[in-house]
Amino acid sequence: QVQLVESGGGLVEAGGSLRLSCAASGRTFSSYVMGWFHQAPGKEREFVTAISPYGINAYYAESVKGRFTISRDNAKNTVYLQMDNLKPEDTAVYYCNIRRVVTPTMSFWGQGIQVTVSS
Repeated sequence: QVQLVESGGGLVEAGGSLRLSCAASGRTFSSYVMGWFHQAPGKEREFVTAISPYGINAYYAESVKGRFTISRDNAKNTVYLQMDNLKPEDTAVYYCNIRRVVTPTMSFWGQGIQVTVSS
């Protein structure tokens, strides 16, 4: 059974940093895309960042470019999100997502973790 467990969220002041981790279990995910989405109150879930299977390419939403960094450790089946210079508008529940983009496609989600940035 696939399980994704996020950690590292919390409350931080504007300008501060947090590092999220998502540890996956149940299979090997080295050939899967790993990423993060977030959902603010009253809004839809939005893409934040993703990293290609072997970490060659990373993709970021415009709102986080230059502030967030995604990385992965395939040996640990873990993806990380380093968030620097946090802003109040980054406040949201952050969800880890791991997906297989070749047939058969599949997608797995973590339970979500709260990040709150105070002004």
